[in-house]
Amino acid sequence: MRQLRVAIMLMAVALLLAGCGSSRVVREAGTPQAGQSTPRPGQTVTVRRGDTVYRLAVNNGISPLDLATWNNIAPPYTIYPGQKLRLYPSGGQAATPPRTASTPPRSGPSRSTSATRQGTPSSTPQQGQPPARSSVAWRWPADGQLVNRFAAGDPTRQGIGIAGSSGQPVLAAGDGVVVYSGSGLVGYGELIIVKHDDEWLSAYGHNRSRLVNEGERVRAGQQIAEMGRTGAARDMLHFEIRHNGRPVDPLSYLPRR
Repeated sequence: MRQLRVAIMLMAVALLLAGCGSSRVVREAGTPQAGQSTPRPGQTVTVRRGDTVYRLAVNNGISPLDLATWNNIAPPYTIYPGQKLRLYPSGGQAATPPRTASTPPRSGPSRSTSATRQGTPSSTPQQGQPPARSSVAWRWPADGQLVNRFAAGDPTRQGIGIAGSSGQPVLAAGDGVVVYSGSGLVGYGELIIVKHDDEWLSAYGHNRSRLVNEGERVRAGQQIAEMGRTGAARDMLHFEIRHNGRPVDPLSYLPRR
């Protein structure tokens, strides 16, 4: 029923929310449109349940395309409750430059020296930004062969793939609260998202079954799902780490093995 509801809303009209209930991921249908914006230097807005890129932009006098671009939100314009969005462009420029395309640049984002990976990766190394540090004591979410690697800027490779067998335990990569447990995001299958703090999220896709509910607090190493192949061609776990909603390379934070 949840997938049917999402499909109906996506077909209804562009830029409507294809959301998923309490404290859930919010996806934006269609492409945000360009328009005249009034940046608010130094100001941010925190995403709440039911918010969309379009709604937040309009409420703050900013075009949806500019808001997506300033925050490196790539199609399908997924935002998360608790995520902070800048109401101004990076670098402090007064406005975004003219564009010839309607799609904002994709986000993309490296290596710590401790077993907890309180690391020093760069979320966008091509732009020379300083590394993002994490206080989360990251651990591997599953045993198995690494079959897919992260690629900055590639929306099909926003995490890593860990191959395994059906029913194999999927573990929480850190302490946190489950903010999404469902199958409403196309391509992820049965998906769980854990919020670790105000900046860090982890996502676990393609599960056979989900063992935790939204709002449930989990501990690092706790089993939260069984590995499967929902939305995938083989039994595997798709694992992402996101900093302020932006995907970063999980291998830059996970312990060496």
